Amino acid sequence: MPVSSQGVTVVALLADPDAPTEIAQRMARTLPDRLADKSGQGRRFDVEVVSEPFTSGTEDPPTLMRRIMDRGSAENWDIVVALTDLPLHSHGRKLAVNLNHEHGLALLSLPSLGGLRLQSRARRAVEEAVLGLAGPQTTGAEGPPRSQPLLGPFVNRLAPGHRGRTGETGEKETDDLRYVVSGPRGYLRVLAGMVRANRPWRLVPGLSKALAAALATGAVATVNSTVWSLAASLSTPRLVIATVGSVGLMIGWLIIDAELWHRSAESSPEARQRARLYNASTVLTVGIGVLVCYVGLMVINWVWALFILNDQVFASMTRTPLHAEEYLTLSWFVASTATVGGALGSGLESDDAIRAAAYSKREQERRHTLQDDQGDQPSR
Repeated sequence: MPVSSQGVTVVALLADPDAPTEIAQRMARTLPDRLADKSGQGRRFDVEVVSEPFTSGTEDPPTLMRRIMDRGSAENWDIVVALTDLPLHSHGRKLAVNLNHEHGLALLSLPSLGGLRLQSRARRAVEEAVLGLAGPQTTGAEGPPRSQPLLGPFVNRLAPGHRGRTGETGEKETDDLRYVVSGPRGYLRVLAGMVRANRPWRLVPGLSKALAAALATGAVATVNSTVWSLAASLSTPRLVIATVGSVGLMIGWLIIDAELWHRSAESSPEARQRARLYNASTVLTVGIGVLVCYVGLMVINWVWALFILNDQVFASMTRTPLHAEEYLTLSWFVASTATVGGALGSGLESDDAIRAAAYSKREQERRHTLQDDQGDQPSR
């Protein structure tokens, strides 16, 4: 690996906008010192963060690696590590890291790290990639130098896959070593990472009209004597059924109304696998967001009931004294009613507003590109 004339290895973190850039900026504060300590060779590192949408319009790893290679050749960088929050696939497998030791390139798919402790996992993955790219290479009897597999706790959970210098189509390969996640645990890790990248908790403030409709429905239902009687007569199993039904209705309505369901234009097994993964992440993202909304409505309705209800009036209407259990039951039932009202209110939101609330910026651009491509196809 070449080193700049000042004896400093310049590392560029090329990050997609939004979450990848935030992660890169946070790790850049401590990354130079950590790399210098772990290299153990008295080396110094300089880390730069560059935020640009290098994945725009494509999910193809070789294309992305060529873009990274072109970007790095135009700058005075020794190593380029690219971060994206899009899930990447290669030959039917979920890609975690792509490496090119000859040019000092690495492509990291953040969803492959899972949904928990993303910052620390991303930092370890970048450290191992940089140290592996900056380390020595072995030379075989024939051909150019060959890369050594990375060593570290991150890659120990991944399956390495060496690639030749030419691909199946005869084109020159853009990587010499890649790591993939496999098996059910790998699928769940990528799925959790995709949901984490979408930030489902942003769904609630992103749907202002639906939230306003839900709050209005809850406020009216809380002071309705018929709702009091219904809530007092419902058993816990029926309240659970009401919760599942209202949440399921809200999830289904949002997905159908905003056309969030992914339909692949290709019929290959790999395309169908990607479609299942995207749809599973959509259901989980919207589901978590709706559940957060439901819990918030329940708390707000409970506070509103504490403020507005009179125990004597409630008891005269329901023949049940107003105690803590009645407050909880009423707020629980009203939250289910308000969630249905929120589903109706979400029809006032634009599809773009719902997608912006449900997906990361990269995923929004991916879906826009897919729709444009399908729209450009001639009708048969």
